[in-house]
Amino acid sequence: MQNVTLPIMTRLNLLEETRFEKLPVTVYCDKQTAAVQVAARIATLIRDRQQRDEQAVLGLATGATPVGVYAELVRLHREEGLSFRNVVTFNLDEYYPMPPTAPQSYVTFMNENLFDHIDIERANVHIPDGTLAPEEVAAFCLNYERQIEEAGGLDLQILGIGRTGHVGFNEPGSAPNSGTRLVTLDDLTRRDASRDFGGKEYVPRKAITMGIGTIFKAREIILLAWSGKKASIVKKAVEGEVSGEVPATYLQLADNVEFVLDEDAAAELTRFDKPWLVKDCAWDEQLIKKAVIWLSNTLGKPILKLTDEDYNAHGMAQLVTERGPAYNINIHIFNLLQHTITGWPGGKPGADDSQRPERALPAQKRVIIFSPHPDDDVISMGGTFIRLIDQGHDVHVAYQTSGNTAVWDDDVLRYVEFAIDLETSLGRDASQLRNVYDDMRAFLQHKQPNQVDTQEIRNVKGFIRKSEAIAGARYAGLADDHIHFQALPFYESGKTAKNTVTDRDIELTMELLQLVRPHQLFVAGDFADPNGTHIVCFNIVTEALRRLRQTEAWTEDCWVWMYRGAWHEFQPYEIEMAVPLSPQEVLRKRNAIFKHQSQKDTPVFPGDDAREFWVRAEHRNRETAQQYDRLGMANYEAMEAFVRWQF
Repeated sequence: MQNVTLPIMTRLNLLEETRFEKLPVTVYCDKQTAAVQVAARIATLIRDRQQRDEQAVLGLATGATPVGVYAELVRLHREEGLSFRNVVTFNLDEYYPMPPTAPQSYVTFMNENLFDHIDIERANVHIPDGTLAPEEVAAFCLNYERQIEEAGGLDLQILGIGRTGHVGFNEPGSAPNSGTRLVTLDDLTRRDASRDFGGKEYVPRKAITMGIGTIFKAREIILLAWSGKKASIVKKAVEGEVSGEVPATYLQLADNVEFVLDEDAAAELTRFDKPWLVKDCAWDEQLIKKAVIWLSNTLGKPILKLTDEDYNAHGMAQLVTERGPAYNINIHIFNLLQHTITGWPGGKPGADDSQRPERALPAQKRVIIFSPHPDDDVISMGGTFIRLIDQGHDVHVAYQTSGNTAVWDDDVLRYVEFAIDLETSLGRDASQLRNVYDDMRAFLQHKQPNQVDTQEIRNVKGFIRKSEAIAGARYAGLADDHIHFQALPFYESGKTAKNTVTDRDIELTMELLQLVRPHQLFVAGDFADPNGTHIVCFNIVTEALRRLRQTEAWTEDCWVWMYRGAWHEFQPYEIEMAVPLSPQEVLRKRNAIFKHQSQKDTPVFPGDDAREFWVRAEHRNRETAQQYDRLGMANYEAMEAFVRWQF
């Protein structure tokens, strides 16, 4: 990239905008664009060294974050002739113990994502050895450092960032001068890795990692971070105080570091999250709403009690000057929030709907609730689900996936044992079922972590989730012919890693939409689920709608509402429809969730939140209501929140 000398005022404006940030940050619109740019920088380094007949020494990272960079490097090799003959690589880390042939090993990862597809000399590839005897580890680590020095040092180190703030596997407590060594992994790090291993109990407790001191010696350091899951730790690393509790903050002390982020990962940085604190803003309605709610919460005052002085003292003088006085702003935002509250999520018949989140007509709407897993519907919007039925709407529910990876193995045996006893009690021959049971039990006794279940076991797990979903939907008041099980093909891999979405997934969704021709769709907008199923299912529904809009007029009158709740909740400034729940409705929602017995107590994929799903849902719904109360709205028992998605 060509260096450009910026005018003095432009440089000052940039400094003002980033004054909370203690190291350089570059933000791209999405991770694909960022990955291409970073790969181009790596390619430039490699080619520059080739022209000088020198080696390029790269420090490489693993995990989901750098995959796009490696894919672009492979493309550059195949399509543009980028050679890696002069490249030497050193990987940051490896689990310990870990055989190199294991699916979870970083040797496997690097081969599958990069090395098997380029012309690098294998002798130039260095990855920590996870097969060493314990007494050999210390000597190996010293030699790893020596090999880096003999190669001339790292020209460029690529990093990711863990949610503990680790870089490499330098967990909280790591020293800034640490070298390559054996470390103990943080519990959160092991939980994050549990999906790849088939459970946290199978994740190694230790790893060999380059130290922070080793990383600091690199001539250039680029840390990559994508998605909202990383936003919180990115903010700490970029804006927080240097601390061993967040090892990535040590990078603030480096002269040669840059954070490369997508917009979601950058979302909590002050210049994006609270821009009024760093610069003059273009005040649109959404930003005003967010800022006023922030001010209200910061001061602990209801919106209608905020004063001009409050605005001026908290970086919002420009807003008062342009849109004030404060009283007018307060009334406007209060009314916007008030108008999001409705007890009629399908629209209130015969009422003026100009200030309501949903249309009054048609009075009885056709509705589809799309549920990625067989319990997302009642967990996330069970109260609204029940109320839509109670208010006479023609409600359908579509369970997009079987959810068969999220059932414990011993539940399979228990249900099949029940089936055998039932057959026997009815005087029927259960010998064939016993044979299937014996095969299942033999398989499960020797099942390896993350091993794909047999088709019979997967079927039973799917049947368990299906029966629970039917029970929950029936409890909500739904007729059986309005309960749809799509079993979208992308999910049916038997593994936590799913297949690629195909046209068949979209076509199945289009067929259901054409059958019902809904006025309302409810879709999961909760994209923090551990396996990433929600965002895939959301994209399938929206793509199906896009295709139908080209030919079918009814889609113009189909509104799409996003719900959350299983993993996190919308913030008050985002909410466009808030459905209050009475204490009795909270209990009805809880009972609907209870029908999903396989997901109670300790589910297979609990995520970071140790609470049961029904507890999470109630607490989040109650907190949403309490936030509205603190802002000066009516005090409800609980609220379910929705945001409208538009083409």
